[in-house]
Amino acid sequence: MYHYYKGIKANQGKAMYAQLVETGTKGVKTLEQMSPQERAWQEKINAGVKVEPKDWMPDAYRKTLVRQISQHAHSEYVGMLPESNWIGRAPTLKRKAILMAKVQDEAGHGLYLYSAVETLGVTRDAVYADLLSGKAKYSSIFNYPTLTWADIGAVGWLVDGSAIVNQIPICRCSYGPYARAMVRVCKEESFHQRQGFDIMVQLCSGTPAQKAMAQDALNRWWWPSIAMHGPADEASVNSAQSMAWKIKLNTNDELRQKFIDQTVPQIEFLGLELPDKDLKWNEARGHYDYGQIDWADFFNVVKGKGPCNEERLAARNKAWDEGAWFREALTAHADKHDAEFLKQAA
Repeated sequence: MYHYYKGIKANQGKAMYAQLVETGTKGVKTLEQMSPQERAWQEKINAGVKVEPKDWMPDAYRKTLVRQISQHAHSEYVGMLPESNWIGRAPTLKRKAILMAKVQDEAGHGLYLYSAVETLGVTRDAVYADLLSGKAKYSSIFNYPTLTWADIGAVGWLVDGSAIVNQIPICRCSYGPYARAMVRVCKEESFHQRQGFDIMVQLCSGTPAQKAMAQDALNRWWWPSIAMHGPADEASVNSAQSMAWKIKLNTNDELRQKFIDQTVPQIEFLGLELPDKDLKWNEARGHYDYGQIDWADFFNVVKGKGPCNEERLAARNKAWDEGAWFREALTAHADKHDAEFLKQAA
């Protein structure tokens, strides 16, 4: 395992990021259109049986999982950055300790997911090099700045809350290693969401200036948090295939609606104003109606033109370069260990 650190060489390039995971297929095949091997495999998925690394699987399924799981892992690593820059500025020692633990959790989530993607026949070296070069994608939500302490509350409450809505169904997805990795991730993310909401409660119970800070953070993070579920269903061309494979169990709009429905009462509890003037309860649907999402802004960030795209990629490359000595030390230790093992075995 020591040799994970060998061989990554990052190439600088222009970054483009998205929540859009291509499946490499054109339309969803019916069982009748599949080969006997693929039909038997699909019927196993339909029956709720997990796919494991040594099982046969279609190349398109494997490639889709590599894209999605590596993108998810990258998002955990990049997602540390908006919050880590507040560790030294947290208002109390308790808040500093909590935030440090949260950032460490995100690093751990990345490691779980990089381990899961390796079961598909790719190396961490290769997928991480794609992140550093700008070739790989990660969640666009992390390309917005955290301007105040209230932003740390909003990120934990809204961004992690939105992520939980996305990720809980993945615990039941068709690929076993991914599903199992997500069980622990979701448990820890639930704590992250609660600590973010606690920050907002404290700010909204404080001075008028503190409550105004909380309102400002809500206003800025609300729309990116509901857009992070991905494009509207009619524009999400790969969702049907991912759902047929049970990599994805809900549509983008279903997940977005669930997040909005559970979050609006929390906004009202805090005594904050709803950021969407068109947001209102629809008795007939049993859900909240909401206003038009600014998809132009979403895709602008996806294309690498967000407020912090270049900064985030530069930070990850800087950390990689500055950690070269440590990777070299681990490699030297691994080589020494291997040589001693071979000598003893001779």
